[in-house]
Amino acid sequence: MKKKFRTIKINRTVTVLLILIAVITVVAMASFNNPEPPKYTNLKVLPKDISSHDLQSIMADDFEDGLGVSCGFCHANAKDGHGLDFASDAKPEKEISRTMMRMTLGINKKYLKLKHPQIGNASLIVSCTTCHKGQPFPDGAEPK
Repeated sequence: MKKKFRTIKINRTVTVLLILIAVITVVAMASFNNPEPPKYTNLKVLPKDISSHDLQSIMADDFEDGLGVSCGFCHANAKDGHGLDFASDAKPEKEISRTMMRMTLGINKKYLKLKHPQIGNASLIVSCTTCHKGQPFPDGAEPK
């Protein structure tokens, strides 16, 4: 009788441990397979669901390389003094950049007949670099 009781107790412990391991495994797999996408705020031209990789590529390739500027050219300093406030519209250069992005998209769509032009897409014929050529201001457009 004692042996049967021990066997039941051991089987019960093993069953509980196996269930616990299975639950932990399922939860871990779910969290690894569905990482939470970054949530960017105040995107008015770029897609609201843009990936971190695509956003970084656009900022590096189109703005840093195309205009020869760093992030602080368009983005305001954070109020706490640490880093930049990417959502802020405090600097007018940010709205100018949005206007320019809309302009290049419009030119590519209307005149160059691209059906779905997107900033950062290599199929754009007219891009920031077309006029800026690595400079913050195109020739003849320097602020006075």
